[in-house]
Amino acid sequence: MALKYSRQREMIKDFLMTRHDHPTADIVYMNVRRQNPNISLGTVYRNLSLLADIGEIQRLRLGDGTDHFDADTSPHYHFICTKCGCVMDLKMESLESITDIAGADFDGTIDGHVTYFYGTCGECAKSEVL
Repeated sequence: MALKYSRQREMIKDFLMTRHDHPTADIVYMNVRRQNPNISLGTVYRNLSLLADIGEIQRLRLGDGTDHFDADTSPHYHFICTKCGCVMDLKMESLESITDIAGADFDGTIDGHVTYFYGTCGECAKSEVL
């Protein structure tokens, strides 16, 4: 089934493609609303969920109770700062071998994995030194 075009959905996706900080739905809403003051928060939530469900964006569930969104759907890893809460991409080699390791003594099928790295970002580390 082909997805019907939506200008609002396109605006949301275009906004996400300009960001690398993995915004929440509220941040997406506040920014997209500048272009389209009539867009509702519910519309933003529905479209983010739809885009994530069809694989056009990634939904990151970081354990903070708030979903974050990423337009980069390629396999990659994320770092979460435990001080300021920022979320950023990590440039590193793939850890695909971890899927094989996890499946070695497992009688089911493992299709993939999600790995988050936690610590202190460079900005927070600099401010701790001051």
